[in-house]
Amino acid sequence: MRWLSDDKLNHLRAVVNDPDFSATKYTIVSELARGGMGTVYLAEDRELDRRVAVKVLNTPDVSDDLKNRMVREAQIIARLEHPGIVPVHDAGTLPDGRVFYAMKLVVGSRLDEYAAGASLRDRLRKFQAVCDAVAFAHAHGVIHRDLKPQNIMIGSFGEVLVLDWGVAKIIQPQIGADKTQIESAFYQRQSAAENTLDGTVIGTRDYMSPEQARGEIDQLDARSDVYALGAVLAFLLRDQSKINKPEKAICLKALSEAKENRYSGAAELSADIGRFLDAEPVSAYRESIFERAGRWVSKNRFVVLLVLAYLLMRIFFIFTTRP
Repeated sequence: MRWLSDDKLNHLRAVVNDPDFSATKYTIVSELARGGMGTVYLAEDRELDRRVAVKVLNTPDVSDDLKNRMVREAQIIARLEHPGIVPVHDAGTLPDGRVFYAMKLVVGSRLDEYAAGASLRDRLRKFQAVCDAVAFAHAHGVIHRDLKPQNIMIGSFGEVLVLDWGVAKIIQPQIGADKTQIESAFYQRQSAAENTLDGTVIGTRDYMSPEQARGEIDQLDARSDVYALGAVLAFLLRDQSKINKPEKAICLKALSEAKENRYSGAAELSADIGRFLDAEPVSAYRESIFERAGRWVSKNRFVVLLVLAYLLMRIFFIFTTRP
């Protein structure tokens, strides 16, 4: 009897488990990423002649719960139409029962890779764009629950995209009275489908809030994502030789142990970063009068230099014109 090598056995298993897209308009090119629930492939859309990313369940033998989660993920992303959130183009079911969805193919670098060669100012502007996308999701009743540099992409033209909404949670939408009955019904239905049990820990350890790490599912809200954003900000600042007090205060406020001490949402955090970049006082830090004066001088260096140059010229004129 001839035995197959481990490599050949692994190859055969992979072939058996490979999804069959022959009944769809997609041709698989290569594997891009693999997770616990699904795999993302680079694929060709034959009808529209473009490349897309296709996410599909890893195996056909999965519970209805996992299938429903994949459908739910696609529906949530499809509702979040924002430049900072990858759009979903299509969804369906393969002949073997696996659920899939196709989305825009993002070409670029992960935030952790991009940050290595970027200036602090550029990193913070990109971080603001992340906050803006997350704030949009919060306003539409969705928290991400797994924000980290590896789930943020910087495109080849500098665009910022928040990825992997697979563990997103439906919360109360914040978009107010203009929310339609259709939208309301959608979020009620999705919220009912959120069957994660209290005590279940979901997320990435170094980026999850204390309440998330404790598995307090019912306590999660926009401020839980703010904590994760604070951890992302700390990552972006970690190689700075000196972190100034306003930067540190912004980080510490976002990373507060008690969520009531954090920023109320991603938009408020983004606004403080904007004020810091524009040399304005930030809400997280109370300046002394000397710090305020120093910041004003730093912001108005050109005016200060002009005034000093004028004074020096006047002094020079006075001394040179004396009899």
